[in-house]
Amino acid sequence: MRLKKAARVILVGAPGVGKGTQSERLLQRFPQLSSISSGDLLRYNVKQRTPLGIKVESTIKAGGLVPDELILRLIRNELKQRGWIYSGRPSGNVITLASSAISSADGASLASDAEVEAFLSSPEHARGLATPQTPDDPSASFLLDGFPRTAVQAERLDEIVPMNWAVSINTPLDVVMERISGRWVHEPSGRVYNTGFNAPRVPGIDDITGEPLVRRADDDEAVYRARFKKFQETSEPLLEHYARKGVLWEVEGLSSDEISPKLFAEFERRFVD
Repeated sequence: MRLKKAARVILVGAPGVGKGTQSERLLQRFPQLSSISSGDLLRYNVKQRTPLGIKVESTIKAGGLVPDELILRLIRNELKQRGWIYSGRPSGNVITLASSAISSADGASLASDAEVEAFLSSPEHARGLATPQTPDDPSASFLLDGFPRTAVQAERLDEIVPMNWAVSINTPLDVVMERISGRWVHEPSGRVYNTGFNAPRVPGIDDITGEPLVRRADDDEAVYRARFKKFQETSEPLLEHYARKGVLWEVEGLSSDEISPKLFAEFERRFVD
């Protein structure tokens, strides 16, 4: 099954609707589609102990939020490394994922937190580069996971790469509540199980490692309802943004198995020869 053009996809849905499941199924069914995860990019930098990783780790430990500019820069750099965006300007101040230091436009190493912060927040850094060009070759197809989550983030992402399909997954709240009540997680890997439809072979034990599974603190009903309300507040303007661009598609279903065939059919209609 060949793609006729590049697919640049994001999935939007409330916590627990099955975005992860649908992402995995899309990637399995359409091998030309790659996954780019903002969380993976951050974790890579933390693991490699790059200056960015150290800064991110310290920010997270202090309870702060990773700045959008940093996330956007990592996404841009990953896309450039893969050859999926390009520009006529030299990439002198591109942050490389495996670099041992962040460099400014003149090549100077930025060592201190203050210098890194100034670099990340600099208008020249954020907006001074030439507008990236995005090839429409099918090989430049990807599913972006974890970003954007707000309309402001989506507008900034547009400056780097225009997403051409935003999928809104809708499942009734009572169904999601029932689903999360049976959810168990292997924390080190992020593997998710559910006693209702994807139970571990041994109750309470991860299939791969044999380590114990845990319940997420945010799977508590009161906590989830608060998260759901917050999601609604932020997702409405995000979906409106993509609706105005003409790339929003909405799908409804009570289960992942009900949603997947609709998702596959629409993906094929848009992107497959």
